[in-house]
Amino acid sequence: MADVTAAPRPALATLDAVLERLTYVNEESGYTVARVATDRGSDLLTVVGALLGAQPGESLRLHGRWSSHPKYGRQFEVDSYTTVLPATIQGIQRYLGSGLVKGIGPVFAERIVAHFGLETLRIIEEEPARLVEVPGLGPKRTAKITAAWEEQQAIKEVMVFLQGVGVSTSLAVRIYKQYGDTSTDVVTKEPYRLAADVWGIGFKTADTIAQSVGIPHDSPQRVMAGLQYTLSEATDNGHCYLPEPELIADATKILDVPADLVTRCLDDLVAEEGVVRESLPGGDAEPVRAVYLVPFHRAERSLATSLLRLLDDGTDRLPHFAGVDWAKALTWLKARTGNDLAPEQEQAVRLALTSKVAVLTGGPGCGKSFTVRSIVELAAAKRAKVTLVAPTGRAAKRLSELTGHPAATVHRLLQLRPGGDASYDRDNPLDVDLLVVDEASMLDLILANKLVKAVPPGAHLLLVGDVDQLPSVGAGEVLRDLLAAPAIPRVRLTQIFRQAAQSGVVTNAHRINAGRPPLLQGLPDFFLFACDDTEATAERTVDVACSRIPAKFRLDPRRDVQVLTPMHRGPAGSGALNTLLQQRLTPHREGQPERRAGGRVFRIGDKVTQIRNNYDKGEAGVFNGTLGIVTQLSTEEQTLTVRTDEDESIDYDFDELDELAHAYAMTIHRSQGSEYPAVVIPLTTSAWMMLQRNLLYTAVTRAKQLVVLVGSRRALAAAVRTVGAGRRHTALNHRLAAATP
Repeated sequence: MADVTAAPRPALATLDAVLERLTYVNEESGYTVARVATDRGSDLLTVVGALLGAQPGESLRLHGRWSSHPKYGRQFEVDSYTTVLPATIQGIQRYLGSGLVKGIGPVFAERIVAHFGLETLRIIEEEPARLVEVPGLGPKRTAKITAAWEEQQAIKEVMVFLQGVGVSTSLAVRIYKQYGDTSTDVVTKEPYRLAADVWGIGFKTADTIAQSVGIPHDSPQRVMAGLQYTLSEATDNGHCYLPEPELIADATKILDVPADLVTRCLDDLVAEEGVVRESLPGGDAEPVRAVYLVPFHRAERSLATSLLRLLDDGTDRLPHFAGVDWAKALTWLKARTGNDLAPEQEQAVRLALTSKVAVLTGGPGCGKSFTVRSIVELAAAKRAKVTLVAPTGRAAKRLSELTGHPAATVHRLLQLRPGGDASYDRDNPLDVDLLVVDEASMLDLILANKLVKAVPPGAHLLLVGDVDQLPSVGAGEVLRDLLAAPAIPRVRLTQIFRQAAQSGVVTNAHRINAGRPPLLQGLPDFFLFACDDTEATAERTVDVACSRIPAKFRLDPRRDVQVLTPMHRGPAGSGALNTLLQQRLTPHREGQPERRAGGRVFRIGDKVTQIRNNYDKGEAGVFNGTLGIVTQLSTEEQTLTVRTDEDESIDYDFDELDELAHAYAMTIHRSQGSEYPAVVIPLTTSAWMMLQRNLLYTAVTRAKQLVVLVGSRRALAAAVRTVGAGRRHTALNHRLAAATP
């Protein structure tokens, strides 16, 4: 028998090179394909592997192996890398001019190197005051360059340590900015702090670091951090709490430790007040032992208390409507608006103006907007102080257009400060007689609590929303819980008005909501492009959004057309579609500035969205879901400017770009509260787990004029047929029913 042995693995090698360009970057895994220049010849070489964080212009020392790819030929597989300072005039100039050092662009790099030659980097490091010798470099810019250089060197020292424990460059920068010179100490002794303190680091990353620095697998520190992580993941999935057996089972699986250890650590965590455990009624079953993260327990109790207090308050800031002649008031209203109210709408108007808390719900075309306008008109006629709010900038703008009254976002109204505390609360309430909250299905528990706490005694609160849409991105089902609570007055609009009934978008939204397939023939505003292959669906989606809709309906592909997809991942997910749509709408242009951050490239003209709350930016913070367009990008100043849909210009440093994502395509969850002239929805069987009725209904109801579905008829049928996942774990309804939260 022949001796068969595996081919020997190539020997380890080191390659010194200058990173010329990044061809491909997978943001999640860090896998990168890049082209580099070496002193081995004029041709660029291909390197592949872990290069996340490296920027064009940097000199790198790459550690790995040479290999031969059947299609792409000889390439270098990178296991790890370090940055090194360049040693040639050309290399130094390229390094300084690449935007790596804030304050130095290509022009100043050329001047500095022309003046100091090979001594340039030593001068910046040891005698930075001498930079003023360079023509055009004054004391202010010199100080800026010196500070940027010092920070970069300090970060690099921390990075060398962090790379050894598996932390990517971009996260290393965040860790350094959070802890400064104590970074190494925190990472070594308290790695689980990172998950709580540093945005972008979750338990899994912190756990990997903890193992690298020697924290035992069964350490109580690790298990308690894992329990809090499990609850945090549950809140990300919309739950306010987890039943204790479910929490212990999930944490045991995540941590891979015995359940009795998890149970003991949970008891310790409750004793230390790291979490709250409470017995809740379980319907017909046994009581539920619910475990909450502290902020969610406080918010749920506080929200119930605030709502009941408003309902029971003896004062009334709209006293005129207690004994109003409604026939006379409604006649005046018709003269004002030109339309009669349907009986359901009239009931809603009376309820909002006579009850301290009320909920108005209903689907598209049922007249919610006109009802709100009518309520506002009557209140304003009595000189009431009316305030209109919505969770997003787009929703607030639309509310203002519909009513003719100014509207703000909830965040701006409350003037949220760094840390998330509101300027207005129970001790400093809003000066308002009637507060109308539109798109209330988007209100999560934490935001709803902040808002309701700020409503003064005697004021009226009206929550308006479509309860059949997706629930809030954040934890809770506030609108659904309020509709389920007998204590809260409500009206549900069901009559579809004749004008709305002529719309294919409205007709099909109601058909989908009722579990019936949409009509796909003979409608001027609702279409299906059938396509079974997932990758072909992605290509067709891009073609429809960028070419077909603009050509037929004269709509702007960037401003008026929004692609909404069930998933982020996969060939027809928002991640891949954003790449394809950006290539069509904002392609690379020679000489135009751009900046790569992780797997994304940002260019002027890009449509982007904020993906975390940042209370430190802008006049009153920038919040998750805010949309905007990139208007400026400076590689020299290392800043990018976004003009938001609230007409505010926000600057981002390059190390903050992981707060932004492209928004040519968005997940349907992210689109809540927004409306677009045209919506394109790819539906593929690869998104099977996400194909649910309320998801498709939400996507369709985002469109004002036009819906185009692209994809599989089978996937469409599954989405219409499949009722959404079960209820979230919330107890607001119970607390409102109990009346003594």
